[in-house]
Amino acid sequence: MELSAKAQYALVALIELAAVHGQPLLLQSGDIAGRQGIPDRYLEQVLAALRRGGLLEGIRGPRGGYRLARPPSQINLDQVLACLEGERPGMAAAERTSAEFSVVDALDQRLALARTRILSQTRLDQLLEERQSLTSPQPMFFI
Repeated sequence: MELSAKAQYALVALIELAAVHGQPLLLQSGDIAGRQGIPDRYLEQVLAALRRGGLLEGIRGPRGGYRLARPPSQINLDQVLACLEGERPGMAAAERTSAEFSVVDALDQRLALARTRILSQTRLDQLLEERQSLTSPQPMFFI
């Protein structure tokens, strides 16, 4: 189960917003979209969903933009995906009566549980730390 493009865009934007959390700075969707190569209109829809879900605050106006509604350490990735994806529809039970479907359904349930566990245990601040470790200059040693 891969992350959807919508989820990837949301997480990338949230990492940028987490990097400026605690500062009086607002980030505009167009700026994030330009830096990350994300379609601006699509990112705006994604950010609106996160705002409706209570993860972001949106400020209107010429100097407006977005900021996190709470600290990155209080945002788990399962909360992000819940804002974007909601409940996943399943096939009707009547359509899944064979033993093969039962086996595949059990596998799907195990995958969903593992995914939920990983997402609920991963916080936005952890992703920010990973990004910072990738972007910080590494010391060079010369012999």
